[in-house]
Amino acid sequence: MSYIGVDLHQNSITVCRREADGTEAFETLTLSPGDMDRFCGSLDADDEVAIEATGNSAWFRDQILPCVGRVVVVNPSQFKVIRKSVKKTDKNDAAALALFLEKDMLPETRVKTSAETELASLAHTRDLLVKQRTRLLNKIHALHVGKGLKLKKESLGSKRGLAAIDMALFSPCEQVEITVLRETALSLTASLKQLDTEIEKHASALTGYEGIVSIKGVGPRSAAVLLAAIGNVHDFESADKLAAYFGMVPRVAQSNETDHRGRITKRGNKLARTTLVQCSLVATRYSPYLKSFHERIRQRRGTGKAIIATARKLLSIIYDTLKNGWVFSDFTTFSRSEPSLAAGQSS
Repeated sequence: MSYIGVDLHQNSITVCRREADGTEAFETLTLSPGDMDRFCGSLDADDEVAIEATGNSAWFRDQILPCVGRVVVVNPSQFKVIRKSVKKTDKNDAAALALFLEKDMLPETRVKTSAETELASLAHTRDLLVKQRTRLLNKIHALHVGKGLKLKKESLGSKRGLAAIDMALFSPCEQVEITVLRETALSLTASLKQLDTEIEKHASALTGYEGIVSIKGVGPRSAAVLLAAIGNVHDFESADKLAAYFGMVPRVAQSNETDHRGRITKRGNKLARTTLVQCSLVATRYSPYLKSFHERIRQRRGTGKAIIATARKLLSIIYDTLKNGWVFSDFTTFSRSEPSLAAGQSS
């Protein structure tokens, strides 16, 4: 049995093979089909391999997984030995991975299914396009303001509003600029509709989709983002663990008798965290329970902390929904079509 550390790049790998007696052998290969076949042929069924999570680590893992006993995908933000190494080389990085793999001390990242990964990529692309369209519409609005013209930004969100722009009010140069901005914004709108259709189609095939969209405030697109981010909910021992994964827990600094708790960590998926907060704001309109919870925190600690606390409370509900296979028949009264909550479960 060997412990193999792989420093993975876009077009090559540096391999450190560490044997049981502590000896190390190094090799550098390309990611060409020939070299990959040769590398897979050198692996034994009881070998263990460690790689850092990168853009192509999921692909590389799938290539070698049938050939070895275990593949560990390492969380680079938690494994700081490589990043803070005084002498950072490909060989040192691979050797560090192999050494800590042997000691079973590597912080393993969660591996998503291909369906979850592809859905997450779709949702991320949609978010990029939405932000780009917003910038274009803001530019059109700024051109109106520069002419002393009053125009509501909201009116530019529709095809009719964009078509209603009076081009005669602008110079020939500005007319060209607005035309390009408008056509690009309309093209992005069409692309977003196409993405929305695909996102909803792929999200509906994931386990837990029916339950999560039965929560008032969580629509198909939001469900897609949240399900892709969460993955297998059984990976999390509790709702608190899931909240930490979302970066929805406070920073803690303890030293001797000092115990300081600050703002939330904001670690993890930013899009999923933002989506969760937006869903919680909508959910408070429908759920008396969430609304009263939000108001109670707001009066005590302010609006900002109330929003975060409510989002975390909604995340706990989502956790229980996915964990227990719930589907709400009426979310406003927490009526479910599934059996009641088992004893010992969080609420």
